[in-house]
Amino acid sequence: METIMVTGGAGFIGSALVRHIIGERHERVVNVDALTYAGQPDSLAELAGLSRYRFERGDVRDGRHMARLLAEYHPRAVMHLAAQTHVDRSITGPGVFVDTNVNGVASLLEASRQHWQTLSADERAHFRFLHVSTDEVYGALAPDAPPPDETAPMAPSSPYAASKAGGDHLVNAWHATYGLPTLLTRATNNYGPGQYPEKLIPLMILNALAGRSLPIYGDGGQSRDWLHVDDHVRALCQILDAGRPGASYNIAGGCESSNLAIVEALCDALEQQAGLSRAALRRLITHVPDRPGHDRRYSLDGRRMRDELGWRPHRAFDPGLEETVGWYLRHEQWCRRLIDPGARAGRA
Repeated sequence: METIMVTGGAGFIGSALVRHIIGERHERVVNVDALTYAGQPDSLAELAGLSRYRFERGDVRDGRHMARLLAEYHPRAVMHLAAQTHVDRSITGPGVFVDTNVNGVASLLEASRQHWQTLSADERAHFRFLHVSTDEVYGALAPDAPPPDETAPMAPSSPYAASKAGGDHLVNAWHATYGLPTLLTRATNNYGPGQYPEKLIPLMILNALAGRSLPIYGDGGQSRDWLHVDDHVRALCQILDAGRPGASYNIAGGCESSNLAIVEALCDALEQQAGLSRAALRRLITHVPDRPGHDRRYSLDGRRMRDELGWRPHRAFDPGLEETVGWYLRHEQWCRRLIDPGARAGRA
């Protein structure tokens, strides 16, 4: 049985990926996570004791530790999701974003390259390094602009997006220079059960349940494309299996919506599922000063995923959002022990 190493596997997307591999595939998983503030090992408690699952606490910036883990577990693939991801945090403290999202990528790439070079010819041909990036590296889109495809230039606006773009360049350089068989993915905004409650959807749910204001940056007209996390991890596995080494793949949800429309839809869902007044909840919506460098619109052209790999999202947004609200209603205390949701503006 082959082994896949997943970095950042205690995070929102990473834990969904680990559960998907264990539940739907036949590989072992080694989950490597530094357990920073957003890492939640209890999201994988159901896997404890399974022979196909191992957890290793580790920081991708520690190249020697990564090399030891690669030598010990001998994975046939590294799926790199460990990253600092919250734009607001990158504005107030950019250094850790550069350190993790650039230096960490370089350390893991080099450890993986050295591991790859020790493999047999057949194993080298089979090995993959899959790096998960973001649509934000392309920068803001005009309201009527077509979504960027994988050939579009990068134009990041925030320290977060710039650090992810730096990591992307390193991945491409390790492929071009050393021949490391890399795969690079960029997805639109994820949502779904278990997301850390500083993000727009869970934050607004918690604030609404507490009767607090629902703060939205600016006029709330910032537009994002939304992708259910289950569709995202299914796409990642399809790229791992059939993607072309050295290629990049956009993973689009096909569900563009404004932040304000998302919050209003959450108010509707909370009326249906929690018995709260939709009108009263909408009166809690508060427009706060916009953050610096806030991109107005993100979206992606996902034709390469469709045409090359036959992938399309399965989860429609409206039922996916309703299901997500239901999960947070059932796990409210899980969220509240992670973060005080008061007075933070929702972002996406």
